[in-house]
Amino acid sequence: MKNSFFTTTRIIMLSFLAVILLGSLLLALPISTKSGQSVPYVDALFTAVTSTCVTGLVTLPTVSTWSVFGQVVILVLIQVGGLGVITVMTGFMLALNRKMGLSDRLLLQDAFNLNTLSGLMRFVKKVIWGTLAVEGAGALLYMTVFIPQYGAVGIWYGVFHSVSAFCNAGIDILSENSLADYALHPLMNFTTSALVILGGLGFVVWWDLLRVLKELPRKGLRTFRFLTLHSKIALTFTAALLLGGTAVFFCLEYGNPATMGGLSLFDKLQTAFFQSMTTRTAGFFTLPQQSLTDASAAVSLVLMFIGGSPVGTAGGVKTVTLAVLIAATVSTVKNKDHTSLFGRRISQDSLRKAVGVCCLSFGVLLVSTVALAAVTTAPFMDILYETASAVGTVGLTRNLTPFLNTAGKLIVIVTMYLGRVGHISLALAFNRKRKNQNIIKEPTEEISVG
Repeated sequence: MKNSFFTTTRIIMLSFLAVILLGSLLLALPISTKSGQSVPYVDALFTAVTSTCVTGLVTLPTVSTWSVFGQVVILVLIQVGGLGVITVMTGFMLALNRKMGLSDRLLLQDAFNLNTLSGLMRFVKKVIWGTLAVEGAGALLYMTVFIPQYGAVGIWYGVFHSVSAFCNAGIDILSENSLADYALHPLMNFTTSALVILGGLGFVVWWDLLRVLKELPRKGLRTFRFLTLHSKIALTFTAALLLGGTAVFFCLEYGNPATMGGLSLFDKLQTAFFQSMTTRTAGFFTLPQQSLTDASAAVSLVLMFIGGSPVGTAGGVKTVTLAVLIAATVSTVKNKDHTSLFGRRISQDSLRKAVGVCCLSFGVLLVSTVALAAVTTAPFMDILYETASAVGTVGLTRNLTPFLNTAGKLIVIVTMYLGRVGHISLALAFNRKRKNQNIIKEPTEEISVG
């Protein structure tokens, strides 16, 4: 049937939901906990959602609550959630030499938000192998730190944290204060940051960069001009947000004794960079978020809302979305009849989608903040930090998550799910209208704006 309920967008939504429910049932089993006693189902569900939606907010400390079996379940959920359920299923089908039909390819195209079916299966293979290669390299780097400190179990720690960092999940099994014990450890900071940034850049940017780098010896630096517009925007805005955020946090927290006030200049720089990086949906922290100044917390909120880049493991409204909106604003101020970036015109479809993503994301943030404020007496900044972290699938908290009541947990669960599935996808999933239904266009009339 042409009007089948199971559209590609709905399949993506329901597949995430199915994985979450299965994960929650496994985590609710006594074998999943160190104590051998089942945790309340709402906490098992919360953990399954935060893992699959690669957020990182936890109601129960991961290191002391979950057994090895529970940690394996969490790791699988993180990997599936980071790559996407459809991608993982496709990987298994390719491994079994199963052919992909047109409907399967359309589903993949929707999952990766790509504009063409050309080379789709090759792209999926590259995504899977590229992910395994980067996570493997990250695990080896982590092991050089963890094995001398923890022995053989350091191998497991290396694998777990590499997957968690690359998928931008921010869940750790080291302690109850994330990576704060390694705040001044350059190798840990470098490895974590590299994995998070690579995952957040997006797979499309990876292959475009590799394509250009192959031409570097022959054409020199000017070859970077041949990057696609998407890659130029993603790389430029990622660098600007990382460096700009580092400078802002360095200045705002420079003399704060509760964060980096007593550190050396180098340590202040690396902790400021880590804070700038982790607010882009990573979720790990080396500075206590509740000790940040209000100004730093406000900047963190903005960075969490923006997030990473499209077709990657990060959340948020995405860097490219922000770039398009800024470019549209500049064009409006300059009274231009089109929006452009890097000498290329932005399509009206892209502009409309950027506006829609931001408006729907802000709407989810507003509703979830009001709802959470209605069921908890926590300070408003802590509540807003929590909901912004959930919407952007970041995982940073001002120590509110462990103290949420049942209603608060359910609100954050829904917010994390909406943040991961994507607000535009959610709107399209239940929109039964077709483009050809609007054959007769409405008359145009000018209105006053601003």
